[in-house]
Amino acid sequence: HLATSLPLPSERDHLRPRIDLVVFMIDIKSKYSLKNVETSLAHVDASFFLGKVCFLVTGVGRVNACSIETNAICKLGKDYCSPVLYCELELEGIRVATAQRLLRMLQICAGHIPGVSALSFVSLMRNCDDD
Repeated sequence: HLATSLPLPSERDHLRPRIDLVVFMIDIKSKYSLKNVETSLAHVDASFFLGKVCFLVTGVGRVNACSIETNAICKLGKDYCSPVLYCELELEGIRVATAQRLLRMLQICAGHIPGVSALSFVSLMRNCDDD
């Protein structure tokens, strides 16, 4: 399910399936994209930041068109203890690999991979510099 921003409308709460993973997409070419994500973060329950949130940064193949500094995105990931994935959606191989990574993350967050929890998975993805 996709949403352009949060909070989600409450009138369909009874029809909404359980949310296992929240992926915030940030278009590196759009400052509005980052601002929308920052505003939406306030509407996410704190328990989701225990391995059930990630940031997906798109458009990274066009460095000269960037409107957002990567430091701001890295800081967002660090502040919310959530992984940051970078991809270029226009390249099929990278798009497929990113989709596979997100699907695997979703399987873990939904509890479909025995012996691996969302919290343990996100701790494995931490950058060595975070220690």
